[in-house]
Amino acid sequence: MTTDLPDAIADAVATLRAEAAAGTRRVWVEQIMGMPISVHVRGEEARGHAAEQAVARVFADLRAADAMFSTYREDSQISRIQRGELTIADSDPAVREVHRLCESARLRTDGYVDAWNSIPGRPGVFDPTVLVKTWAVARVARHFSAVPSLALAIGAGGDILLTPGDEPEPWTIGIQDPTDRARTIATFPIREGGTATSGLAARGAHIVDPHIGEAAVEVLSATVIGPSLMWADVWATAAVARGRSAIEWVSTLFGTSGLLVLADGTVHRWQNEV
Repeated sequence: MTTDLPDAIADAVATLRAEAAAGTRRVWVEQIMGMPISVHVRGEEARGHAAEQAVARVFADLRAADAMFSTYREDSQISRIQRGELTIADSDPAVREVHRLCESARLRTDGYVDAWNSIPGRPGVFDPTVLVKTWAVARVARHFSAVPSLALAIGAGGDILLTPGDEPEPWTIGIQDPTDRARTIATFPIREGGTATSGLAARGAHIVDPHIGEAAVEVLSATVIGPSLMWADVWATAAVARGRSAIEWVSTLFGTSGLLVLADGTVHRWQNEV
């Protein structure tokens, strides 16, 4: 599985250096939503004013989303909904949209991603954390429509949105080994779409199997690559919550590819046709 990895990494590093030297690559990073959000662009307009403006709008919109959806802020609309001070019907249209998406995610994952059953000891309390980050990232990427020639990658907590622009080369995405986070166990060339990883490596056993109310620990990490970042995120979380049965379940995710690393050392790759 990893025999060609050193060459892939070396090629990616060489490309990064060449693009940096030519001034056709740029990266911005800000801490938002409790994590570093990175915006990477490649292309002739990487250092132009339009790119600067797009990045500023991306970060501003993500801060606004954090203010609205954060469960750590007492004044967010989600905190007010959880305390019974605000109804979904009276909330912002963005909250209502995320509420509908959470319901769709619950149905499409057979209840393994359940925004009403993800807080231990508080069944029925709405918490959209499971998908709101990647929903917000996909939403703010529209600001780069002003510079369509740029290849774009927005990273948020290990989940990445990718667009190709006019650049011929794909992005090279490395997958972290959940048992040794300093090690990369696979790389994927991706031109467009999203890649999302859920698992135990960064935050421990925080994903709950809603059907039994216990932490899911059989899958150490699940990486899903697909046309939609938000749905890749949902599928990755569902795969971890399902445990070992995710090996069979991922074959039903048409148009996706990815990698599962199980606690017993099993590594399962898949690539499904659309």
